[in-house]
Amino acid sequence: MSRIHDALKKADRERAGAEPVDVAALLEVSQPSVGPEPSIAPPAARPARPRESEVVATATLDHLRFEDLQARCARPEWRPDPMESVFNPALGMSGAEQFRTLRSRLYQFRSTQPLRVLLITSSVAGEGKTFVTSNLAEAIIRQPDQRVLIIDSDLRCSRLHSPLGAPSSPGLTNYLRGDADETGIIQIGRQGNLCFIPGGSKVTNPSELLSNGRLKNLLDRVTPIFDWVILDSPPCLPVADARVLADFCDGLLLVVKAGSTPCAVVQRARQELQDKTIVGAVLNSVQPQDLSSSSYYAHGYYGPDQTESEIK
Repeated sequence: MSRIHDALKKADRERAGAEPVDVAALLEVSQPSVGPEPSIAPPAARPARPRESEVVATATLDHLRFEDLQARCARPEWRPDPMESVFNPALGMSGAEQFRTLRSRLYQFRSTQPLRVLLITSSVAGEGKTFVTSNLAEAIIRQPDQRVLIIDSDLRCSRLHSPLGAPSSPGLTNYLRGDADETGIIQIGRQGNLCFIPGGSKVTNPSELLSNGRLKNLLDRVTPIFDWVILDSPPCLPVADARVLADFCDGLLLVVKAGSTPCAVVQRARQELQDKTIVGAVLNSVQPQDLSSSSYYAHGYYGPDQTESEIK
């Protein structure tokens, strides 16, 4: 992540002017980006689809089936916030290409080691974790035959429901307290291949709930029927929740806000997560003057205060 380190040091020295709004920027992931995006085969662990004549299993069986969720889960009408999606056609070519590149690099990483449950975190609050989570999920489901479950595991400040325009409860806290089962908290979107677990009701003991064993049980039951399970977590420095969550995930992405997060803070976050599998970083909200002339400039999404993005 040397280029992110250099960019953050430059931002520390030259930070000035208004902060830009969230736009996906530098994508630094372990695998190289050279060559075409690899073909995607359905995960071997996905259970076979049952015949229509088979009886639908109940949610209490050891192994869930996607057809069970389709038959039993809620399908509320989502009202997505158009300003939160880089794929909104009314806004032009927002930052979509950057998220396609991130998607491609994650698949490249998965070609060499297991990566299905992904945690997205940051050093401190306000760096764009939720923005990255929702748009990465949308990038993945735009491919054929890909199923994604996104989980709002930030039980202290749940807001993943906002860009989706989805109900915020019942959700993860209700499941962790034993008040609901999987089918009671999973929502299915209009497309049918994007599912969502909101944060749920407010609680006073989020760390204890995340550590009580029910989250692992939930992930063990739902992961085999999805291609990706993506968790939006709290920032890793103020609270210990991200470290707890990382133990249940195959890898994590670290989101860093350019021109805002001090380099020393990012270094502290890396130290905090040194025993976890960091698959890469996303540098968010990069300003044009911070981009080198050799960079690839994406002709992206520009509002009044929005900026161009970089891929390296």
